[in-house]
Amino acid sequence: MNPPLRHFLGFKGIDEKTVREILGFAARYKAERKSISWRPLSGQTWALIFSKSSTRTRVSFEVAVRELGGIALFLNAGDMQLGRGEPIKDTARVLGRMVHGAIIRTFKQSDVEEFAHYSKIPTINALTDFEHPCQILADIQTAEEKLGPIAGRKIAFIGDCACNVARSWVYAAEVLKFNLTLAAPAGYQTEVTNRFTTLTSDPKAAARDADVLYTDVWVSMGMEEEKAKRQAAFQGYQINHDLLALAKKHAIVQHCLPAYRGQEISEEILEEHQQEIFDQAENRLHAQKGLLHWLTDLPAS
Repeated sequence: MNPPLRHFLGFKGIDEKTVREILGFAARYKAERKSISWRPLSGQTWALIFSKSSTRTRVSFEVAVRELGGIALFLNAGDMQLGRGEPIKDTARVLGRMVHGAIIRTFKQSDVEEFAHYSKIPTINALTDFEHPCQILADIQTAEEKLGPIAGRKIAFIGDCACNVARSWVYAAEVLKFNLTLAAPAGYQTEVTNRFTTLTSDPKAAARDADVLYTDVWVSMGMEEEKAKRQAAFQGYQINHDLLALAKKHAIVQHCLPAYRGQEISEEILEEHQQEIFDQAENRLHAQKGLLHWLTDLPAS
């Protein structure tokens, strides 16, 4: 009997056992990168369907698919019939007969969900406007490498808390039972919350006694016309020495990149914590491998 079809469409609805399985695979792939013999995607072709530009997501997934024995087929959505108005469900039905899995980076969360439904192949949300769950897998992997188990820790997300990364952090907090404080000015706070999250407009309150200080860009892709307005709104929400001094002594700094020094994070803090931040970026590769392995439902031996 074939195993049930698996997707990774967001942290919403994912259970702790699943996250732990993925991160367990990720840790082993990282530790044994030069020697591990697993090739779960051998003989498979995976489509990367991207409507948004990317550095870390595209490179990490292409390398991951290839190192796991598969072929990565990059498809710019603008060059496909999708760009001329073909319905998602029709594209999904066609690709579902030709490739073995799909990794999608697009705008609407509903597009990824619709593709997964009609394609009948494993589908990964590599970013939508609503969630960025693959980023959070790598973030958690990095935090636990530096600090140990994340359960019970305090994560402070400072800046634009109405973004996809912040939402995925909210869902992850409930899954892994850590404390998440989100600091944002009025109008830039997440609409998603749960018993593990605290919302505030005070970045100092968020940073106080935090184990992790986390930030993202103030002006996300597609919001360039709001640049001046956003830069004004987020004054005082920069991760800098003053804010970090309020956190625990062992606190780490995370940024999902790209970073705009002097805006959401100071040049000094980014360079002083570049090891953590670029370990975080590297872990996109290993977390992606863990995720792809979990989707194929192979035994861990």
